[in-house]
Amino acid sequence: MFAQLSNIWKITELRDRIIFTLIMFAVFRMGTHIPVPGVDPTAIESLFQSGSLLGLLDLFSGGAFSKFSIFAMSITPYINASIIMQLLNVVVPTLEQWSKEGHEGHKKTTKVTRYLTVALAFFQAIGMSIGLKAAILNPNPVNILIIAITLTAGTIFLMWLGEQITAYGVGNGISLIIFAGIVAALPQNIGTIYHYVQAGTISYFSVLLFLIIALAMIVFVIHIETGFRRIPVTYARRTTSQSTLGANSSHIPIKVNPAGVIPIIFASSVLMFPITVAQFVDNPTIKSIAQYFEWGTPLQSTIYVLLIIFFTYFYTAVTIKIPDMADNLRKYGAFIPGIRPGKETEAHIDYILTRITLAGAFFLAFIAILPNLIASMTHIQGVYFGGTALLIVVSVALHTMKQIEAMVVMRHYKGFMK
Repeated sequence: MFAQLSNIWKITELRDRIIFTLIMFAVFRMGTHIPVPGVDPTAIESLFQSGSLLGLLDLFSGGAFSKFSIFAMSITPYINASIIMQLLNVVVPTLEQWSKEGHEGHKKTTKVTRYLTVALAFFQAIGMSIGLKAAILNPNPVNILIIAITLTAGTIFLMWLGEQITAYGVGNGISLIIFAGIVAALPQNIGTIYHYVQAGTISYFSVLLFLIIALAMIVFVIHIETGFRRIPVTYARRTTSQSTLGANSSHIPIKVNPAGVIPIIFASSVLMFPITVAQFVDNPTIKSIAQYFEWGTPLQSTIYVLLIIFFTYFYTAVTIKIPDMADNLRKYGAFIPGIRPGKETEAHIDYILTRITLAGAFFLAFIAILPNLIASMTHIQGVYFGGTALLIVVSVALHTMKQIEAMVVMRHYKGFMK
């Protein structure tokens, strides 16, 4: 195994790409410690001790939010802009046409996504600055504007950093930045568990149970993320001017979790809204209503699960276009055995996709409420494990490993993945 891993360093290009990616990680981590000017850090820390909402946001920023650094908003505006652009592809003919123009169309879409990221980042920074006005030393309009511009610039820099990693490093740069932020919280979580044990708050059995659950869930997530439903496809016999090509078989792979982590992000964003409003608006009625949406309550968990299932089907329907799949099969002279081309093929693929998506939706719902289950079973509080974080870490790690594996095999070396 170690001999096969050493093949990575024998490829100069791959070695340089990995080193470049690690350097970009270092730049990202240094940026999380550069504070935004004019903010009281002690006031920010007191806000983070009041609830799990801000702690969840801080997790994906790699601790930058709790320090209110220049990367406090992380890469979230870019992710939101990308999701919005994907959804607009369905309703805006121009964007749909760009998606069919190959590389040139992709460049146009990327340019619009960047502009949309700047707009979303600025509005989010304004809202964050006003919402956290109590932590600003001199909360006048000029200082709020300066803080908003600083936070926006930090997000745009992270977007550029992610694009550089994609171009000159390994893996998807945006995903790897989120991955680095989540993994960076691991030492702090280990330290929290250690202090709990030293103080006698939790037992060694609880720690052992936590480790067993963590390992089991990692294996489970890997198994689901690499799972596919293969629809058999047969290509008809084709005759050319020189020879006759016999029919061959292939398959259409459909992931068990076709929507990825997007439904959890959608659902959590919807449920965060009333809690966010309640934290920044001094209204007893709103605060009393928001109590029912606190993370971990029965009502919140039920709505959370239902929203995840809904958004899983919604996002899958938007991104996977079944009529196009059936039309492509017909164009290339392929068919599903026992199924007529055209409408019957569409109905058959839709039948399979609907049922496989249900399994993926239940998987995402279970992963999303996993932190609450772990906390109730192990009595370990303040350590976030599961949900979006676990899914992102595993998905990004698998994607990056597959890309490195492909580059190793392409250079005629034996791969390191079995």
